[in-house]
Amino acid sequence: MDIDREKEGKCLTVTVPCYNSESYLERCVESLLKERDGLEIILVDDGSTDRTGQLADQYARAYPDVVRVVHKKNGGHGSGVNAGLMLANGIYFKVVDSDDWLDEAAFHKLMSVLRFWCRTKEEKRPDLVVCNYVYDHLEEGKTKAVRYGNLFPEQKICGWDEIGCFLPEQYLVMHALIFRTGVLYDCGLKLPEHTFYVDNLFANCPLPFVQRIYYLNEDLYHYYLGREDQSVNEKVLVSRIDQQILVTELGNRFIGSDAVQNTEPKLRRYLYRNSSIMMAISTIHLLMLGKEGRQRRKKLWQSLKKENPKLYRRLRLGSISGLTCLPGAPGAAVVLGGYRMARRIWQFQ
Repeated sequence: MDIDREKEGKCLTVTVPCYNSESYLERCVESLLKERDGLEIILVDDGSTDRTGQLADQYARAYPDVVRVVHKKNGGHGSGVNAGLMLANGIYFKVVDSDDWLDEAAFHKLMSVLRFWCRTKEEKRPDLVVCNYVYDHLEEGKTKAVRYGNLFPEQKICGWDEIGCFLPEQYLVMHALIFRTGVLYDCGLKLPEHTFYVDNLFANCPLPFVQRIYYLNEDLYHYYLGREDQSVNEKVLVSRIDQQILVTELGNRFIGSDAVQNTEPKLRRYLYRNSSIMMAISTIHLLMLGKEGRQRRKKLWQSLKKENPKLYRRLRLGSISGLTCLPGAPGAAVVLGGYRMARRIWQFQ
């Protein structure tokens, strides 16, 4: 497949899922258009009811060799990613959310590196490129960069057995990752529709199919914080708890797959830790629902015990997620108090 993409002359496909994004789409797309050589931008209009689709079409007319537009019925973020991946011509693939943007200087360096690799033999190309990302709260003037210099050597392709140790707060999230497109096809990636939080599946499910990793120490991705309807807002998190649980359960099934069990020990430990955090988050959000949530917490853990006893024992008895199972209303109060305190501390770091 990479050979066919090479004939198209595209090194990188950036897919931008868009839903009612007219107020911030321009900032996103303009940041991408700073580097047009070897770039393909796919704007997926996911059933928007504002002017998002019209703005996307304007960009396609102005930059026909770079920008493509897909208009489709609303299917959610995962559906938009699926649509972009299905049409991608780039040897590499990245998702940029429509309210986020890329740093101009960092993007220039990334594209220079990708253009170099796209001229080399396929077996010499990295399967995954990792860059830094920045939490950007524009209204409050606060930023927080997440970097990976402790994990990966710089300007050198490495394998999982050569990486360092993940810090407690450190994860390979969608914002940081640029996958070789063939890897996403090899792992059979298809995200669920009408579901938030699928970025966790996008970031983790391809990893067992990655052998060669390259770290570019640049603050590339700006992740915008501040919208009231954003999925990190606590009230929104509670309202979407069913979707959170679905993603958690799909992730747990993935952890039990042969692809994970047969991978490098360092990667396997990381994926287990990620599963623990997902279970903890789902449990905490359930506890925000009161008595009903405590009942659903029990059901969630019983389901995991039945489906994957080994993972259940590991998470329940040997990880942070087990601490979220303190019994009764008093236990739930302790868990929620600790969670909210941790969030406040993290916000001020």
